[in-house]
Parts: sequence; structure tokens; C-alpha cells
Amino acid sequence: MKILNFMVLKIFVPIFLLACIFFILILELVDLFANLWRYLNYDVPLKEIAKVALYYLPKCLSFAVPIALLFAISFSLGSLYANNELIAVFGSGISLMRFVLPLLFLGFLFSLGSFIFEEKIVIKTFKIKNELSKTLLKQPSSLNNSDITIISSDFDTVYHAVFYNDSSQSISGLSVVMFAQDGSVDRIVYADQARWENEAWTLSMARIFTWNEDRSFMGEQKMDKGVEPYLTEIPATFRKNVRNVEEMTMEEAEEWFSVLRKSGQDFRGSLTEYYKRFSYALLPFIVAFISSALGGRFKKNILLMSLLTSLGLTVLYYITQMITVLFAKLGYLPPLAGAWAPFLIFLFPGIWLFRNART
Repeated sequence: MKILNFMVLKIFVPIFLLACIFFILILELVDLFANLWRYLNYDVPLKEIAKVALYYLPKCLSFAVPIALLFAISFSLGSLYANNELIAVFGSGISLMRFVLPLLFLGFLFSLGSFIFEEKIVIKTFKIKNELSKTLLKQPSSLNNSDITIISSDFDTVYHAVFYNDSSQSISGLSVVMFAQDGSVDRIVYADQARWENEAWTLSMARIFTWNEDRSFMGEQKMDKGVEPYLTEIPATFRKNVRNVEEMTMEEAEEWFSVLRKSGQDFRGSLTEYYKRFSYALLPFIVAFISSALGGRFKKNILLMSLLTSLGLTVLYYITQMITVLFAKLGYLPPLAGAWAPFLIFLFPGIWLFRNART
């Protein structure tokens, strides 16, 4: 069996490496030509364009591995079937599952490795690539926000801001309502301006309403300028949601979800993208499983059919993923279901194809 395993890997590995290079090149060219007119318009130096391509390389590799794996396995098995080399293998009593076991094991290793590779390398380089592209193409992103309503983490304070300026870390038109433990209003703060200084909010032209000692009425206290110690939310909570979960590590994403919860913003889309990271990591194993079942169905035009199959199934997977993720963002599906639905949709047909594959 060692000789048989070595034969399978000897055929598979060179094809897989060439396919990876081919698909990486395609992805790099697509990104280059999509922004080529902008590069020319802003006279971006060739050296900077090469930097963008270099930082995009790990992300391209992450995209290319599942497609290359699907193509390489389909082409390898198709070639063996076309040359009748598997007749002796199956005739000796070796099942298809046992024969493709090294390829499935590789698919599992690629799944495990892709998750680690994504977390340690791809996220960092992809973030640098996006920031560099925005700088070169003069596409700054504003963190200013308007009409913001925020609930504190302990749900006892509600903030409303007319406008938040991130560059000056200031708020215009701030209203704050604080609640007691029994749910009644405890304190109300209005301020024309609020500025974050020395780790605290300094209010300008403020009006503060508090209860008297017997809580029979609320008295008003005016303050031209001063620090309000009860306001504890940091400026980042008021920022516009422009961050991309694809550029965050797991720890950063969890912190970001906490900020979104506090601010009362919809975080279903971000949470779906976060869950999708885990389901996408298993894509190499799924494509290895499906391609092992499909490889024996091609006896003519193996190269063309393997290429079309790999591209077709990949496009179909991404379209399915786009639809389920969109449904999750719109609230028709839970975020977890939206992220994992494509994996399950392709898993069960893969099992059926494998059980009905030629042996």
C-alpha cells in the first residue's frame, strides 16, 4: 500500500502545485486589471503596485488552494481511469475510499493548515494590502457617524448623539439617560458638545437633571464646561462601522462584536462573516471528497473537463455562500446557519456521489 500511496501522491502533487500557481496568477491579474485605470490615473509607481500584489499573494493562495485541489484530484483520477490503470487496483479488492485516502488526508491537512494560515498570515497581509490600496488610490474611509444610539454593556445607560467627529473625538448634541436598578430614570444629561479629554468626557453647555433627596422631583443643574464622571463609554463606541471582519483576528473580532452590541448596531453580517471563516477552512476537505468521486467520470478531454468542473463547482459554491450569507445579514437565517449552509449543502451531494462513484 505504501507504493500505491506514493504513486497517487507522485501524480497529484506536481499537478496541484501547477494549478495553484495558475489560479494565483489569475486572481492577481483580476485584482490588477480591476484597479489598473486608477493606478494610471494617480500615477502610482510600479514598485507600489508590486507591493500591493505581494501583500495580496497570501489571500490569493487561500482562495486558490480549494480550486487547485479540486482540479488536481479530478485530473489525476481521470487520467488513471482513462489509462485503465485503476483496473488492477480495483480488481485486487482495493476500494475507492482506500485508494483516495491519502488525498482525503491531504484535504484534511489543508483545511487545518488553511485556518492557521488565515489567522496568522492572511488577515495581517490582507489588511495591509487594503490600507495600501486605499492610500495609493486616495480612498480614505471616514469614521465620523451621525444619529447614533448606544446602550451600555450593563443596560443601565442609553446614549444618543447627533454627530460624532472621530478626528477630534467630539460629540455634538449629546443626550444621556441613566436608569436605576428598578428600571426608573435616575439621571438625565444634555450637552451641546462633548469632547474626550484625559480619558473622560468634558461637556460644554450641559444640563444635568437629578432627583432631590426624597425623589419627588428632578432638579436641573447647568454646567458651562466640566467633566461628567458617569459617562464611561469610549469614543470607539460611537464610530461608524467601517471595519471588515476579514481583517480581524478571532480576538479582535470578538471585541468588535462587543462594541457593536453596546452601540446597538446590527452585527448579524459581521457575525456571519466570522462564522464563515470556520466553514471556509473545511472547504479543501469537501472539495477533495467531491473531486475523488467525480474524477472517474471523465474518460475524454480530461484536462478540459477537470478545469471546467473545478471552476464550475467553485463558482456554484461561492454563489450559494453569497445567497446564504445575504439571507443571514437580512435576518432570514441565523448567522451560524448562513455561514455553514453551503458546507452542508455540498457535503451531502458529495457523500452521494462518492457512494455511486465508479470502482
